[in-house]
Amino acid sequence: MPLDSNSIKTAPKALLHDHLDGGLRPQTVLELADQCGYDDLPATDGAALGEWFRNAADSGSLERYLETFAHTVAVMQTPEGLSRVAQECAEDLAEDSVVYAEVRFAPEQHLERGLSLDEVVEHVLAGFRAGESAAQVKGKRIRVGCLLTAMRHAARSREIAELAVRFRDRDRGVVGFDIAGAEAGFPPSRHLAAFEYMRAANAHFTIHAGEAFGLPSIQEAVAFCGTDRLGHGVRITDDITVAPDGTASLGLLAAYVRDTRMPLELCPSSNVQTGAVESLQKHPFDLLARLRFRVTVNTDNRLMSDTSMSREMHKLVTTFGYGWTDLERFTINAMKSAFIPFDERLEIIDDIVKPGYAVLIG
Repeated sequence: MPLDSNSIKTAPKALLHDHLDGGLRPQTVLELADQCGYDDLPATDGAALGEWFRNAADSGSLERYLETFAHTVAVMQTPEGLSRVAQECAEDLAEDSVVYAEVRFAPEQHLERGLSLDEVVEHVLAGFRAGESAAQVKGKRIRVGCLLTAMRHAARSREIAELAVRFRDRDRGVVGFDIAGAEAGFPPSRHLAAFEYMRAANAHFTIHAGEAFGLPSIQEAVAFCGTDRLGHGVRITDDITVAPDGTASLGLLAAYVRDTRMPLELCPSSNVQTGAVESLQKHPFDLLARLRFRVTVNTDNRLMSDTSMSREMHKLVTTFGYGWTDLERFTINAMKSAFIPFDERLEIIDDIVKPGYAVLIG
């Protein structure tokens, strides 16, 4: 089948790095703001608000990029707001043929209206389940796993880690833990107690590292904290030297990441917006893919980047010339790296991903 934006939308996809508070529909932001009395939005109609988010996120600075979340988080403080945003997230991803997604959010940022951490998580999980059911009615299949994020500038990471394990043990849909926020000045090792707790509980976690900050952030996430995956990890290329003839030499850290098949949650559009890379053409995705790192394609924040999994894949196809077999490999990479049991990962790969791409490859 011809490889274009329309056909890519039909391809089964797996998404590991997507922020719940970065993927709201602009119209939903407006409606929830009206319901909860939030009057600081920079625009009063959906189209204008969506454009504002895109422009504000195009600053080239991670810190400025993160400021846009003040508006989305503000309208996600009530049970109705949390469940609606989660439901629409699942529906939107399913509409884009995402069959498995791990969506993350920071419960500690949603307590302003008196909800407890447990209540926040319960409302989000209920929204995800409702979204899965609504998608199924439309003939779309999606499974959403939730990652609970702790903010790296705060001091609640151990508490959020305990929350993640508590909801994992209830089998309610939380599949892992994460830390996020500005990297500079807030190294992963600052939250070592949380990661040690996760390891002791045999629980999964990923760490935002190697996005705005370089190798030291990745080294700490890998060597000190024992992360399962690298959130972004794009700066691993600081440990790779490419000779004029195109041959690459890997440093010890890059070699370890590749040797252990540590997944890289790469987010091309977002990396350009935050200044992690200069342009899509200079994004190291292709270098890492050619060197057989376990690369995965991700959206990061669909609202701020005005993107979807289909758009990210299409950009990679047009920029680097990938074909269907490449997209299938990236999708299987993601499913292999998901924080759900092995047999469930294998079922999605064998029953959905491979048959779906077999039709597209022809």
